[in-house]
Amino acid sequence: MARFTIFSSLLLISFLGLALSHCLATRKLSALVKQQPVVLNYHNGTVLKGNITVYLVWYGKFSPAQRSIIVDFLNSLSPAKTALPSVSSWWQTTGKYKGGPRTVVVGNQVLDEKYSLGKTLKSPQIQALASKAGNGANAISVLLTAADVAVDGFCMSRCGTHGSGGVKGSKFAYAWVGDSMSQCPGQCAWPFHQPIYGPQTPPLVSPNGDVGVDGMVINLATVLAGTVTNPFNNGYFQGPAEAPLEAVSACTGIFGKGAYPGYPGKLLVEKTTGASYNANGVNGRKYLLPAMWDPQTSTCKTVV
Repeated sequence: MARFTIFSSLLLISFLGLALSHCLATRKLSALVKQQPVVLNYHNGTVLKGNITVYLVWYGKFSPAQRSIIVDFLNSLSPAKTALPSVSSWWQTTGKYKGGPRTVVVGNQVLDEKYSLGKTLKSPQIQALASKAGNGANAISVLLTAADVAVDGFCMSRCGTHGSGGVKGSKFAYAWVGDSMSQCPGQCAWPFHQPIYGPQTPPLVSPNGDVGVDGMVINLATVLAGTVTNPFNNGYFQGPAEAPLEAVSACTGIFGKGAYPGYPGKLLVEKTTGASYNANGVNGRKYLLPAMWDPQTSTCKTVV
């Protein structure tokens, strides 16, 4: 079983800040070496392509309103009649990777509101639960855990995970993202919550009025992009295979132009609510989506 982790944005941002401080303290400015650009190499493996089905398992209690925020996000990934900048225009960057344009269809959904495996989950249970809704060769089985569910490594080192398993000789991809609102919103729901570490900038207003779930959308976007471009640990990534930088995790903390550690970048603001966003979705939804590495320009591409 392969497993890849999406680390907490704030942990990585803090690390980058410490690294920069150390660099400035030990070298003269004139001698600083220019930072090497991010390059995600293709390792000649399988990528998911074409029409991709996403199966969902809701573990714990999610309200209908919370589920609709995430389902609307997934339905927004494929081309739709929404205003620009759009969720689908963000997703189109995955079409620049090997495999070409990708569309997403929401498949079977399972509600596990009675916590069938309890409120504390170990890593091996993630795969088992995710596949309850279904799995397939060109599909992603996604486990979404409620705010009162603890998962191995959640908040300590990761906000979401994707990996792969096997059934009767065939591989399938799965992913997990948790609602961090009760456990670590300063790490996994930033920039909609005051950060635990790093620059203490004021939190942004979340576009759908739910800090935990809007944070889940950011992390879900991260693992989905990583899954389609590196589903079986031999696709696109940089660094060690067991802890790779992938399509979005290579651009951690960047949401708009001019972003730097602790500052998400210049974003759009909804006049009535003051909510920050950078992408329009179906049913009038607005979302904040992270930058994605563009293989044509070797840069972290933002929606706005």
